[in-house]
Amino acid sequence: MNFQLSERIPKDNFYRKLRESLDLNSIYKETRDLYGSTGNPSIDPVVFFKLMLTGYLENITSDRKLVDHCSMRM
Repeated sequence: MNFQLSERIPKDNFYRKLRESLDLNSIYKETRDLYGSTGNPSIDPVVFFKLMLTGYLENITSDRKLVDHCSMRM
């Protein structure tokens, strides 16, 4: 038996529809000059954008609450 978590998410889920309708690959090109090549690796710019968008849409203003929200629901 092969379990896929994505199959458990309803087809009409808001975030599923949002993911299917947005092409976030342009974020890499737009932010390329803002990331350095030395030091510790940074968070992926697309992941960061998704976190900030979720915080905005869910009205979550605390970073800790946002990470908790996303880790429990996404």
